[in-house]
Amino acid sequence: MSRYSRHIVLQEVGQEGQNKLSQAKVLVIGAGGLGCPVLQYLAAAGVGTIGVVDFDVVDISNLQRQILFGTSSLGINKALAAKTRLEDLNPTITINTYPEKLTSDNALELFKPYDIIVDGTDNFATRYLINDAAVITNKPIVYGAIYKFEGQISVFNYQNGPSYRCLFPNPPEEGAIANCSEIGVLGVLPGIIGTMQANEVIKIILGFDGVLSGKLLCYNARTTEVSTLKISKSKNEFENITALKNTYTQRSCKTQVKEISIENALKKDRIQFIDVREYHEQPQLDLPNCMHIPLSRLEQDQNKVNLKNTNILFCQYGIRSKTAVEILQRHEITNCYSLKGGAVAILDHLKINI
Repeated sequence: MSRYSRHIVLQEVGQEGQNKLSQAKVLVIGAGGLGCPVLQYLAAAGVGTIGVVDFDVVDISNLQRQILFGTSSLGINKALAAKTRLEDLNPTITINTYPEKLTSDNALELFKPYDIIVDGTDNFATRYLINDAAVITNKPIVYGAIYKFEGQISVFNYQNGPSYRCLFPNPPEEGAIANCSEIGVLGVLPGIIGTMQANEVIKIILGFDGVLSGKLLCYNARTTEVSTLKISKSKNEFENITALKNTYTQRSCKTQVKEISIENALKKDRIQFIDVREYHEQPQLDLPNCMHIPLSRLEQDQNKVNLKNTNILFCQYGIRSKTAVEILQRHEITNCYSLKGGAVAILDHLKINI
């Protein structure tokens, strides 16, 4: 009674509602920027059983926004580190940890014991996998996504409502869209969006009206603007999913993307660095023999690339540069490499050799 007194005195919740929370089982995929606030508020609210799926370990760059972790958590699996913090927050609930990657082999078994699935992931491949597994097991998904200063929240597959594939039927090519590690994110944004996700979970458990099914709420942290878009249920083949498969679009280029380290790149003759990041991205690098062609302009500006050079393409971490190499290969520019580690690797090399 004391722990949940602020809930129980709410007429709309009461002891009956708190009992519903205590009996609920929620699986959170990803204990990162979004997953941390979701987990913290669901545990504090008294959700009886919470599962945490994450194969990653805590890195110092996570501490800017992943509020369940501290310096003492560095190097520890995120699911396990989250469990330690959550059990201190609320020792009366059950925390199940799954320190593994969500795959088509384990998704269905992981989903079956739970009532609600929370998508706190940061990549398209896992989002489509979560959607398909939830459709098969008939579980609602509370979805959240963030990009720089903007966030999205929705609830999919709820009471026969739209699924993620109704909103995004066609996945982008792998590596075509930068993630937070490459383009950054305002530290408070995942806290705002993750807390909204936790709110949707609680609304579902308590049976409240106004669940964000069939709606996509968009939030801008710079302008504090909020808009809501309507999502219609699609009647295409994606709504008849019966088995998990690799539905993510594969790289379209038939030629293997060549990667190279900064050390080996500097050993090449006639090297030309090509920065494929957007013009605003930091840090800016003052490199000799370096030109700037953003990935968004590479198709149009591929004629600027000298065929006689050894072209070393780089982005922030070496992800988008693979897509850039593919674009050039389609235009028969084959003497090009994607730089492993991207701009970060260049900076590390410069520091070592100063």
